[in-house]
Amino acid sequence: MRSAMFKFSAGLGALILGLMAAPAAAQTGSHHLPTPPEALDKQSQTKKPPPTPAHQVDPAQLQKDADDLARVAQTIPVDVASVRKGMLPKDVIEKLKQIEKLSKRLRTELNP
Repeated sequence: MRSAMFKFSAGLGALILGLMAAPAAAQTGSHHLPTPPEALDKQSQTKKPPPTPAHQVDPAQLQKDADDLARVAQTIPVDVASVRKGMLPKDVIEKLKQIEKLSKRLRTELNP
């Protein structure tokens, strides 16, 4: 009877040990994740709309603005010389505002 009891407990111990080792062995293997389902509308994945340019630059307008900026800026040294003599030309402030406006427009167009 002892022999049968020993065999039974040895077999039971081996079974428990085997059951405990099986999940651990399964966890150390590679993880297989389920594959996602295919898209229902396969055309939407393959066709992408062509990229539209966000901002179109008009080279003629850029050149005009740059020429205007250069023309107005060339008059500023003369106006500053007048200020040193004690005279403030009435349009110097407007010229400086125009320079700022043209400069900002050019900067925005060239660096959208």
